[in-house]
Amino acid sequence: MTLFEGVILGLIQGLSEFLPISSSGHLAVLQHFFGIEGENVLTFAVLLHLGTLISLIAVYYKVIWELILELLAVIKDILSGKGLQINKNTNRKLGVMIIAASIPTGIIAMLFNDLFAGLYNSLPAIGVSLLLTGCFLWQAERMNQKGKNVGEAKYRDALFVGLCQGIAIIPGISRSGATIVGSLFSGLNREFAVQFAFLISVPAILGAALLEIPEAFAEGFAEEMLLPIVAGVAAAAISGYIAIRTMIRVVCNKKLYIFSLYTWIAGSLLLIYTFMN
Repeated sequence: MTLFEGVILGLIQGLSEFLPISSSGHLAVLQHFFGIEGENVLTFAVLLHLGTLISLIAVYYKVIWELILELLAVIKDILSGKGLQINKNTNRKLGVMIIAASIPTGIIAMLFNDLFAGLYNSLPAIGVSLLLTGCFLWQAERMNQKGKNVGEAKYRDALFVGLCQGIAIIPGISRSGATIVGSLFSGLNREFAVQFAFLISVPAILGAALLEIPEAFAEGFAEEMLLPIVAGVAAAAISGYIAIRTMIRVVCNKKLYIFSLYTWIAGSLLLIYTFMN
């Protein structure tokens, strides 16, 4: 892998992780056309995900810090005999909702990850998934919104959004798209919908990275890969930050249809390419 390829893959990872266009689908397609395969790929992919995690923390560091403080408060309440008090305040409820959303995501990942991993190398499957992503985005934009904030949201809403995130293990189904669509379908107001969608990706990205790190570093990487990896991670972090800021504006301004058009075009072109070859 060259330095140029590392930067390009990092940029695409950061943008497509948070824009609703599927990072797994885009990376699979780019690796196909760049001819990147074999050793070093897993290590690079894991580190790119950590780069996008950096961008999440950069945008939501205040909220994440408040959630950490609330977690310490929960531990204090439990030790003092007050119990969990899951609805004590909005920060605590948000933290519990994030945990609730992570449960179906984790279950789906453990049960079906190997099944859908084989689709990573199937360009037709990725093309179809991109078309489906566009349909979901289009439909979500046209729903009447109830405008629920964190205080009004139900824990079943969190479970549903977590289920949507779990389905996004299918290459070509966007994780950010699935969770934002799930949040909007659940009636969350647009600002909270995008915030919640991105916050629940923190444990998902971190958990996936921790599971893959042992295998990735056992695989190792060649010394000449160091610079492309560092450049790729930096590119993923920077482009991820830009993508998150962009999505906040897009969702609040009801512009998701833009990404519907993109995924329909990308999916169609991918299917045409595979059928012609």
